[in-house]
Amino acid sequence: MSEGRTAKLRRVWGANAPRYDRAMRPMERWWITGGRPWVASRAVGEVLEVAIGTGLNLPHYPSGVRITGIDVSPEMLALARDRAERLGITVTLREGDAEALPFADASFDTVVCTLGLCSIPDDRRAIAEMKRVLRPGGRLLLLDHVGSPWWPIWAVQRLVEVVTVRAAEERQTRRPLPLLVEAGFEIVESQRLRAGTIERVFARRT
Repeated sequence: MSEGRTAKLRRVWGANAPRYDRAMRPMERWWITGGRPWVASRAVGEVLEVAIGTGLNLPHYPSGVRITGIDVSPEMLALARDRAERLGITVTLREGDAEALPFADASFDTVVCTLGLCSIPDDRRAIAEMKRVLRPGGRLLLLDHVGSPWWPIWAVQRLVEVVTVRAAEERQTRRPLPLLVEAGFEIVESQRLRAGTIERVFARRT
């Protein structure tokens, strides 16, 4: 029997966890510049961060929010826990699947997902789950790399995607914004940067 996609993600991100932060540094500086503060600063109230990883967003949240983080990788969660302790931030961390969030309906005021929808196998299902756990009027805050509207760049992304999907279930050409509209979210604010390959979105659950 072939390895399940979620099990594959758990294995891949567990193996990558020790070097993830170091590998992200050049991308944080030159590609997704300012994206984490943009997203995290808009969070309010009870916050769920989906695919929290090693907790790189934690320093950017405003004081007063209450953060719950979920990730498929226990190794990533261990690093997020260490980061929270160093920062003196109280955060609840749980292992879980973004496609089946282990929370009741309308549990959170804000859901955050940064660089996560690109590798969640069923992004539509994950978005539906994010909507389910949001309270009416709740905020969905996303940051991700997406398919460029410029076809030569998109073509390169598509070629890269052939490799990254096999290696880590990571898509390069997804475009979450239309899926949010399809799911009934109100788009409050959105930005496309770096030739349209980076997208920031603030959406509201109606």
